Amino acid sequence: MEYRELGRTGIKVSAICLGTMTWGQQNTEAEGHEQMDYAIDNGINFFDTAEMYAVPPRAETQGATEKIIGSWFKARGNRDKVILATKVAGRSPMKWLRRDGSGTEQSRAQILEAVDRSLERLQTDYIDLYQLHWPDRPINLFGGLGYKHMEGPTNPIPEILETLQEIVKAGKVRYIGLSNETPWGTMTFLHHAEMKGLPRVQSIQNAYNLVNRTFELGGSEIAMREGVGLLAYSPLAQGYLTGKYQNGALPAGSRKQLFNRLQRYESPQTNRAIDAYLAIAKKHGLDPSQMANQFVTTRPFVTSNIIGATTMEQLKLAVTSINVKWTEELEQDIEAAHLDQPNPAP
Repeated sequence: MEYRELGRTGIKVSAICLGTMTWGQQNTEAEGHEQMDYAIDNGINFFDTAEMYAVPPRAETQGATEKIIGSWFKARGNRDKVILATKVAGRSPMKWLRRDGSGTEQSRAQILEAVDRSLERLQTDYIDLYQLHWPDRPINLFGGLGYKHMEGPTNPIPEILETLQEIVKAGKVRYIGLSNETPWGTMTFLHHAEMKGLPRVQSIQNAYNLVNRTFELGGSEIAMREGVGLLAYSPLAQGYLTGKYQNGALPAGSRKQLFNRLQRYESPQTNRAIDAYLAIAKKHGLDPSQMANQFVTTRPFVTSNIIGATTMEQLKLAVTSINVKWTEELEQDIEAAHLDQPNPAP
């Protein structure tokens, strides 16, 4: 396993990060524990979760994923072996995350409540990386390509940083990060942190994969020059880059079959792009999922590739993708396909 510095913290995290969002809904507690055991045995020291998980978000399963991680920490007694990342929700109408039944936002009161409840579920007294799951301000995310201006209520970024400073000083959180954020948002957080002596964001967790490389258009330079590396999620485009959904296939037990939420990957242009990448994998004798994962892991602005799996077979394929040899010919074939059909899916 390769290890890379998390922002400017001096902490080294594995180039593969274990994603956890299916635990408590698609996966049982025992299966979550099995995945964490395998990850640790194979050199992964970085786990990512969120207060909102499991996904899709529901009142009945909210917090279940953190509880599974917490029970594993208690059973194994190895909290010190893991760099643990979790997230606080951004602004949303979800009314089941807060005790008073209000929708979520990144106010001081809500952040303080959220971090304490995450610590309780995780059965730990500190979080290594605490991330803002999505912006508090209104913005088109989770299915939109490009910026669309919106107005609405928001907590000012300096005030959010002041609250984060409070929980850092209390020892509840070591470092902070962003997620589903724009280049403007990232630089604005950095600006206020520098101007006011507030905590500096160390990472940004955004979607990044072969059919969505929009992070390269602005985020990658910030990652390289400012030390705010990408924690890339959805490296397989929610499974579409494995080829399992091509030509209308609907595997039993798949996320699309269970939840029917993945239409963003079903445009004609996305289908053409995926067909091209599947052909490239076949040409080079590679498993398409391993090729897609290793593409993400080998980008210079990526700190860690957040993989996720519902079966041990899928997990082992994802973790061992780190061993795929990335050749210049493979890189050229990937770039040619990208130029032919750039960023077809959000």
